[in-house]
Amino acid sequence: MNKIQELSRALIKYNYGDPQRIQHTTKVHAYASMIGLEEGLDEETQFILESAALVHDVGIRASEKKYGHQNGKMQEQEGPAVATELLTQLGGYTDKQIERICWLVAHHHTYHVCEDLDYQILIEADFLVNLYEDNESENAIRAVRKNIFRTKSGLKMFDDMFGINE
Repeated sequence: MNKIQELSRALIKYNYGDPQRIQHTTKVHAYASMIGLEEGLDEETQFILESAALVHDVGIRASEKKYGHQNGKMQEQEGPAVATELLTQLGGYTDKQIERICWLVAHHHTYHVCEDLDYQILIEADFLVNLYEDNESENAIRAVRKNIFRTKSGLKMFDDMFGINE
């Protein structure tokens, strides 16, 4: 079993009894993986991206426990500590990898034009899933396409998924 498979299983266990969160995580991972591969990320960046996609929402449970609710900013605030613990317990991650993964977790709800391709892809993958799961309006979907998506692969996936011919 490779590290991504091990982390996937750890996240399923972490979200025990919560199929909605488990499925959200696995979908974001799948789309991030696909976009990263299509965009030609190097092996190390692809590994970091896929790991970050798997742990991107680990701050939800900690936020709910600490505050009684959660939102994107709370996820960003609480997620890195939980991600660090999970990745360290799992083993096989360098300090530099954990640092980058946690940075991505701490910013995945901060939407601005980003230079880093792994960051952009994580945001795009999360939006592909959230727009569907949240049953967003066509206007919201079009606004996200215009304002958030930048990668060629992400845009193509977005258009095919939501039936948009721009």
